[in-house]
Amino acid sequence: MENLTIAELLSSYPYAYDFFDVNGLSIENKEQTVIDYINNLPYLFLEDMGMDYEGLLKHFKAFMSSMQKLNQETKLEIQSLTIIGGTDKSGQREQTELVIKKGEIICIVGPTGSGKSRLLADIEWMAQKDTPTGRQILINGSVPPENWRFSIEHNLVAQLSQNMNFVMDINVEDFVRLHAYSRMSENASEKAESVIKYANELAGESFEPNTPLTALSGGQARALMVADTALLSSSPIVLIDEIENAGINRVEALKLLINQNKIVLIATHDPLLALTGNKRLIIKNGGISQIIETSETEKMHLNKIIELDNILMNYRERIRKGEILI
Repeated sequence: MENLTIAELLSSYPYAYDFFDVNGLSIENKEQTVIDYINNLPYLFLEDMGMDYEGLLKHFKAFMSSMQKLNQETKLEIQSLTIIGGTDKSGQREQTELVIKKGEIICIVGPTGSGKSRLLADIEWMAQKDTPTGRQILINGSVPPENWRFSIEHNLVAQLSQNMNFVMDINVEDFVRLHAYSRMSENASEKAESVIKYANELAGESFEPNTPLTALSGGQARALMVADTALLSSSPIVLIDEIENAGINRVEALKLLINQNKIVLIATHDPLLALTGNKRLIIKNGGISQIIETSETEKMHLNKIIELDNILMNYRERIRKGEILI
């Protein structure tokens, strides 16, 4: 690949542009081969990067290899996910066989320490009676192939938690555009703009595309990842672990994910989120004790909760802006 001209490289692998962009490598002559380009860089420039010619070439090869692996991910047609019960902490059997279809939201509720996160972990790892709970997870009614569980090429699950931190030293726009390129998305720049636009609608305070990832607040980082997961990630299953305290517009975040026709499971203490789902799983002593379908009466209560939540959000924003309540 290093023997391709830069023009050929960018034409065949659009995401390669980000290797040059993120590393501050300007391109003036696209007819040079990649290896000639690297070998003609000023030594002092490489010294400032902390690399030599051979090191930069290895860095290029590693970047392209990792991006190609991501691009090999197969889009999987997931129609359903089934949870077959195991046992609770006392060894009592869970009388559960729940089929979740794409487009559904399932909420997981229970006291702190009851086992909500353990259920999410079983789903993430596609448990086959080989975790402490003994649960089994089926995809489309069947046991998923072994390589689906442990291979990055079959990334079934995206997980969002309230604790998210970035370590990459690039700005928001470069990060999202890099992800768009890795998915071979058409109009990657436009996709990146959409992700940032929706992220700002979810975040408590907006941020600019050139904001460094490491400068984002916790709420801004989670808003970005929700928008990125909804619009760019090909993972058909989304697991959300207690984002009610994440500082984002959680109702709009759910709407965005629902519109992408994904299977969404949420562990939450928030009654607003719990009643937003199609069903809720009640977790006690590490096991699923009940499965409750959201009723029409509960949906009426949900409307009242949303009204109250809007009032509280209005007060919160006014106080944040320094207003005095009278």
